[in-house]
Amino acid sequence: MVVRTIAEIIEEVVPYYKKKKGPEEVHTLIYDSSSETLEPIYFFLLDLMNDFGLAPEKLIDNFTSTPGSGHFAELGQRATIMQQQGAKLLADINMVLRSVLNIIYDLKEFRIRLESYDDLKSNDVEINKAAKLALKQIWLDKVDITKANSSIKAMALGQAGFTTLLDAFLAVDDAKDVNKLDLNDIVKRILFPRIQEFNTWLKHSGVELRKRYELEKTYLRSQVNSLKLYSRWAKPYLRAASQLEMGEMGTNPDLVKTFSTILLELTLFGKSKLKVKESALQGKLPTDFTKEGFLRSLKRDYHSCILVDFKFRGLPSRMQTQQANYVFGGRAEITLRAYALNDDEVAKVNQEVKKSDMHDVLQLIEGTTTESLGQLQEEIDFFLEEKDKEEIKKTKDSSNPFLALVGTYDKPAKPKPEKKQEPKDIIIKPDDWTEKTYLRTLASENAKATVFTLFDIYKKAHGMPSYT
Repeated sequence: MVVRTIAEIIEEVVPYYKKKKGPEEVHTLIYDSSSETLEPIYFFLLDLMNDFGLAPEKLIDNFTSTPGSGHFAELGQRATIMQQQGAKLLADINMVLRSVLNIIYDLKEFRIRLESYDDLKSNDVEINKAAKLALKQIWLDKVDITKANSSIKAMALGQAGFTTLLDAFLAVDDAKDVNKLDLNDIVKRILFPRIQEFNTWLKHSGVELRKRYELEKTYLRSQVNSLKLYSRWAKPYLRAASQLEMGEMGTNPDLVKTFSTILLELTLFGKSKLKVKESALQGKLPTDFTKEGFLRSLKRDYHSCILVDFKFRGLPSRMQTQQANYVFGGRAEITLRAYALNDDEVAKVNQEVKKSDMHDVLQLIEGTTTESLGQLQEEIDFFLEEKDKEEIKKTKDSSNPFLALVGTYDKPAKPKPEKKQEPKDIIIKPDDWTEKTYLRTLASENAKATVFTLFDIYKKAHGMPSYT
């Protein structure tokens, strides 16, 4: 079960209640009936909190069944099915993720090669010359090398009389320039077709490589979409499998291995914002609190908060239906607590709840699905959103020249989305005099009145004994 309850978190992280050592007010309801189900108790209070404008959130939902009960076996089977489906989808995600990684590496290599082809069009003589030499090296290592002993490198390095062949090939750009070199006729006869072959390759390889580059980007987009789809499919199964996990039994005497028993823990947290101006008009606060200047000077809001803890010890009874559905009758202990918290304190409590064990599984789910893609998102966006330099140039040159008058070409590039950072630890600032004297005091009074009204309405509606 949960190591720390929400009440314990509030009384540990909120300095005001750490010093006070307890909530503003506590009421307890105990209901014990093995013949009646427990659901109406929960939903009655849930609807009642909504009627009071508390907008309750469910912060804890845990259960533990005894190993000897049919309910334990039934949920175990369902959890196994969810785990198997989730594991299968995770295997598919890993396979697609490896494919995405390989495509990204290929695209990087293509892009490096394409930069050499782009440099061939440069007006800078040195850049143009360096690009052609780089492409000659690629041709020698990828194309000419397939001729084995007849390749330029093999002949130049391994056969006598051809030592100048490699240097001549790197120095000459066109077949007609071969005759200008001081070479013997045998070397020239070999060099003529090789230069012609290289220039033909150079003419067509750039176009084909660019096509392959675009096809790879299309394939990358397809694989990324598949990865997102698999992640979307996997989340419900992983989430359901985690929700079907049972808490530890520990040494709780209510759980006996061979009994058919279930323990449930539920916690609802609702809050109602303190309306300062309306409260001042009603005479609950000084009249100066109605002024707009004062209202703007308030740094944070205060809330009347209600925390409802449900502890059920039930007896699972299988319903007479085709599916294995259970109803629970048993003992319910409901504790209602009142607190007065400001925005900083509410945020701090929520932060601590997210750090607790109850959210660890959800973080693992996000890590195996969303974050695996998020780590690569920057590189994926680079390839999927880039535009060809020539395409951008043509778009600018062929567009309406009057658009420049309204600053179309001067629009700044979209800023890159900031990387998600870990939230900083929230520091709760102490109450100032106004907050301590008026706002927290009134929020506390409202919370105590609300929690007693909830307690009183439920007690009278069900005619049940109560212990406070």
